[in-house]
Amino acid sequence: MINRKLIRIKTVQVAYSCCLNDVHRPEDGENILLSSLGTAYDLYNTMLTLMVEISRLGLRAHEAQSSRARRLGLSEPSRKFVDNRFMLQLESNRQLQDNRKNQRLDWTNEEEFVRTLYNKVVDSDFYREYMESGVDSYEEDRELWRKVYRHIIVDNDDIDGLLEDVNIFWNDDRHIIDTFVLKTINRFTKEVDDNYPLLPEFRDGDDLEFARRLILQTMNGADYYRSLISQNTRNWDVERVPLMDRIIMQVALAEITSCPTIPLSVSINEYIEIAKSYSTPNSARYINATLDNISKKLIADRKLTKNA
Repeated sequence: MINRKLIRIKTVQVAYSCCLNDVHRPEDGENILLSSLGTAYDLYNTMLTLMVEISRLGLRAHEAQSSRARRLGLSEPSRKFVDNRFMLQLESNRQLQDNRKNQRLDWTNEEEFVRTLYNKVVDSDFYREYMESGVDSYEEDRELWRKVYRHIIVDNDDIDGLLEDVNIFWNDDRHIIDTFVLKTINRFTKEVDDNYPLLPEFRDGDDLEFARRLILQTMNGADYYRSLISQNTRNWDVERVPLMDRIIMQVALAEITSCPTIPLSVSINEYIEIAKSYSTPNSARYINATLDNISKKLIADRKLTKNA
């Protein structure tokens, strides 16, 4: 689940934090990075369980409505929402249940907050259409929760505020994690059982090795990368370059020099995108030009062999 885009972002964040806090031992940086990536996976499971808690609150609301209907001799409300087949699968998923034991945010302690989300679901047009639809299919059940997530949970400032209280980096991770939650919803089919695997923390050992190599190379080669940047600042003192820009270029150079199978253009473009989100308005253009100049000189000096 943790992809290389997220690994790059996390490595920049960790390298920046290590610089500010005078952490220089590469093994310490590695431990911090792996812990930070672990909290991103925790967020993935936390957002999945948020949907489960919304559904459970819906079940309690349905039970209260049914009890009242029986007392008054009225027809009991539809069970379509509480019997949603996708949600029953997700709630009983064993991997999610196991992961939930170690989550830093327990939604059961946030009942009033979850209730506000449930009320937004009930007030939505897509919920009303779902409940009034004459269709009875697994695909419709799954689509309801995809819409709940996209329209109620994604870009929700109240959720962002709550998450930030638990982990200050979670909001930075949200846009990536949200895509993986939606991907998880789409992967479910009516045939899956309780043992159906969720997305793994790392897709394979290569991504884990990439994360370790990137942070270790970033910290081990810090002086070398700093000298390369200094030589290409065009009469500027390297200290006048914003720290975040220097860190982004340092991590980028670590990747460029230690990952020969990743095309040069891919590496540079990835860090330009990070600069657009994490540094000054002019940083992306400056970083692009500097990394391009450094790479060309390294190639000309036969110190770097890269794919185009």
